[in-house]
Amino acid sequence: MKAWQVHGSGEPADVLRQVDRELPEPGAEQVRIRVAAAGLGLPDVLMCRGSYPLTPPLPFTPGQELVGTITAVGPGAEVALGTRVLGVSDFVSGNGSFATEALAHASTVFPAPAGMDDAAAAGFWIPNMTAWVGLVDRGGLKAGEHLAVLGAAGGSGIAAVQLGKATGATVLAVVSDEQRGEYCRSLGADHVVVAHGETASDGTPLGHALREATDWAGLDMIFDPVGGAQGTAAMGALARDGRHLAVGFASGTWPTPDVAMMVMTNTTLVGVLAAGYSRAHLEGILRGLEELVDTGAIANTVGETVSFNDIPEALTRLGGRKVLGKIVAEIGGA
Repeated sequence: MKAWQVHGSGEPADVLRQVDRELPEPGAEQVRIRVAAAGLGLPDVLMCRGSYPLTPPLPFTPGQELVGTITAVGPGAEVALGTRVLGVSDFVSGNGSFATEALAHASTVFPAPAGMDDAAAAGFWIPNMTAWVGLVDRGGLKAGEHLAVLGAAGGSGIAAVQLGKATGATVLAVVSDEQRGEYCRSLGADHVVVAHGETASDGTPLGHALREATDWAGLDMIFDPVGGAQGTAAMGALARDGRHLAVGFASGTWPTPDVAMMVMTNTTLVGVLAAGYSRAHLEGILRGLEELVDTGAIANTVGETVSFNDIPEALTRLGGRKVLGKIVAEIGGA
């Protein structure tokens, strides 16, 4: 089968090599999937750079997100051959989705919605499940609250903007330029703040700009996949009893909270890890997300599809923040 493998640490275009390798055999409670399409995400870029916490030993095939058809079933995996599924690959074993066939644990794949095409399904689960775990399960977002989404034009940011609006919150999208701001408005964002690091585009501190956008009420919640200086600065806009969701560190570092200020304002730093949940809980999340898709509250956010051969170049652009919307690789037939 064809697969992309990482050989070394660096930018994807420099360290990914296309190889022919044997089909991987599914182990206990695993399945093998003929990959139709794979979502590209920042974790894939970080794995190429060797900075992702779950990076497998070299050489390995990255790719977390996928949609495809079950072609083999390991002992104890209760999934029927031929089932069309979406979900998360077993990338930690080096058998990710940037290949014509990939492995997955049976508990991490779900029947793909019949009305969702391969491109939409490939990039759907991880961003939207992460947004749900953050906003609903961990944050308890309520209608009428003010939600700021950092990195709002990125994969999980796009999902958080839409889910926040579906929940009834007022959504502030923090982006790096006006083009991304207009994109977030098209997804329902009520306000856009263009910022670079800890400073808004008009030169004011980010915390000040966010408070001003709420008519000085402050933020009830921050969805933060960026971290670093921007995440730290945004904390200054939290209202009393506000929650800062630490989702990721696209900037390279986590935010640095001012603990004394958190105590004085009764605010909370909440860790968000979209893993370790029971199958039943994840199935409930998927049902909730499907209902939002059916009602039009969540739209398809695939902005670009690329071929199997173009995965390294597309990942490099993603790492350089040169893509808009979700990017998906069409792998079926590679």
